[in-house]
Amino acid sequence: MKLIFSKKCLEYNWQGHIERPERVQVAFDLLKTRYEFLEPQPATEQDLLSVHTQDYVNYIKNAKPGSYLDGDTPAPENIYEYALLSAGGAILASEQNGFSIMRPPGHHAGRNGTAMGVPTLGFCYFNNIAIAVKKLNTPTLILDIDGHHGNGTQEIFQTNPKITFVSLHRHPTYPGTGLRSVGNSLNFPLPYNAGDSLYLETLQHALNLVNMDNIKNIAISAGFDAHQGDLASLSLTPDCYRQIGKLVGELNRPVFAVLEGGYIGEYVGADIHELISGIEEKR
Repeated sequence: MKLIFSKKCLEYNWQGHIERPERVQVAFDLLKTRYEFLEPQPATEQDLLSVHTQDYVNYIKNAKPGSYLDGDTPAPENIYEYALLSAGGAILASEQNGFSIMRPPGHHAGRNGTAMGVPTLGFCYFNNIAIAVKKLNTPTLILDIDGHHGNGTQEIFQTNPKITFVSLHRHPTYPGTGLRSVGNSLNFPLPYNAGDSLYLETLQHALNLVNMDNIKNIAISAGFDAHQGDLASLSLTPDCYRQIGKLVGELNRPVFAVLEGGYIGEYVGADIHELISGIEEKR
């Protein structure tokens, strides 16, 4: 699997914020000798408008540098350009069956920014995986393994018959959504001490509920903050990510992945490698 990355995404920083360049710099350093890397191009505004409103796109485009968009999400200088590039990384990943390790993440951003009644963006600007899936325009399973519920992704695709959304996430924690399944959104809240066995049992159950006859592609919202000791820990180990990869690989569909959370660079890099290794082992 090819990785998508641009060092440009390391340029923006916000002093003291957990979504910092080191989270992907360290991961890139661990992965750079193992994988072929591709350089993304920015998404277009039309790509953004496939899932977001014009008002919201303008809100990010015109954000005052140095301000906060909400209590969690700052607006560093040129954030619109960085967010476009991250969305472009997701698009390239979908085209190459690759893995975008670009920042910023995106799965909390709904059509008009906030989603499902949650008043914060959760470090997200544009919903990268939603933009890529929409552009792909095929029946797709979106599997969100971030420790936080992908409320923005669920909102965007809730009534789209081409999409099945599956999320395993910690409860209670931010954003407090995803406590039950609704239509094409299959949600599985888990306790902080879930561990590998419960997680993998739950994932297998979730995948058994998906009608794979109707699925042409798999898109992974690959957050790694469920790793033991990270921000939304579910007490997962690196081997759990390899087993997740195996379960996905056994579905025998084209797969691409987009980085969401994961804030300890060493864990992120190791877990990306384990996830990819599991997928490729079963292909």
